[in-house]
Amino acid sequence: MSEVLRVGIWQHAADLDPSANRASLAGLDVPAGTDLLVLPEAAARDFGVPGSALGPYAEPLDGPWVGAVRSVADRSGAAVLAGMFEQSADPARPFNTLVLAGAGTLTSYRKIHLYDSFGQRESDLVTPGPITPVVAEVAGFQVGLMTCYDLRFPELARALSAAGAEVLVLPAAWASGPGKVDQWQALLRARAIENLCWVVAAAQPGPRYCGHSMVITPTGEIVAEAGADEAWLSAELDLGAVRIARERNSSLGNRRM
Repeated sequence: MSEVLRVGIWQHAADLDPSANRASLAGLDVPAGTDLLVLPEAAARDFGVPGSALGPYAEPLDGPWVGAVRSVADRSGAAVLAGMFEQSADPARPFNTLVLAGAGTLTSYRKIHLYDSFGQRESDLVTPGPITPVVAEVAGFQVGLMTCYDLRFPELARALSAAGAEVLVLPAAWASGPGKVDQWQALLRARAIENLCWVVAAAQPGPRYCGHSMVITPTGEIVAEAGADEAWLSAELDLGAVRIARERNSSLGNRRM
């Protein structure tokens, strides 16, 4: 088993036309040797004007967007993680879902914490997912899945690390605004430090969203960070860094609550 996970982050703005997003994904040149490619939240189709209906753009897990994600995984050899709106029992309120495709497998995570904050009401448009942490194996690493607003709830990150996650991966469409980049950076670093794990965050770019996709070590150092514009990031995650951090800092084992 390799001790290194080679990660690529595509900080890319999703279009309102799902077919345009599929075409962009199909044309993406994934660097050779990439183990995990991460796209932002809502990569299949952007949220659109705040409050606009998302149901018409929801797809099943065997629909065209997942097919496009699987195709990239098959031709590149990388596991591919990307956001979409997935059909639910309520046609007007789909799930906000991450799909992770690779090596003939498909893992999905439905966003738990909905963005009812900063004047928005995601719960009016989206059905929340089950309160179950989702951890998947990628190239021998245990990868925990989170989406955007989930970042503000340390309980989920802790549940993922307790379930074995060595890497937390968070696709996002983190809305821009006063102080939002500072909050994004601080919260991502805190989740890494608290859980002694790598954090990989893929955000949609500006101007609507904040960008600043990044990779953070288990001790909180930022080793790769984009700006506000479209960008590609790559990083190598060393599994040994998780082991060393947890040996030196016993806080996970010292937990009493």
